[in-house]
Amino acid sequence: MLALSRKKNEAIVINNNIEITVLEVKGEQVKIGIAAPKEVPVYRKEVYIQIQNANKEAVDADGMAALKDLLG
Repeated sequence: MLALSRKKNEAIVINNNIEITVLEVKGEQVKIGIAAPKEVPVYRKEVYIQIQNANKEAVDADGMAALKDLLG
């Protein structure tokens, strides 16, 4: 993991097309802005984990149904 220090209104650039800017700092909370191409999905980590779990459950459920159909 790369750890960087940034102040308000300072930014970092990732892969030439994603820019992350520090918008505001209040106590222990930091507000950031992310500019990325439309085809790059950006999620909060807890939402990303929920999506991954839902996808896994859907595959597992569909896989079991397909296996039951195959075996008769």
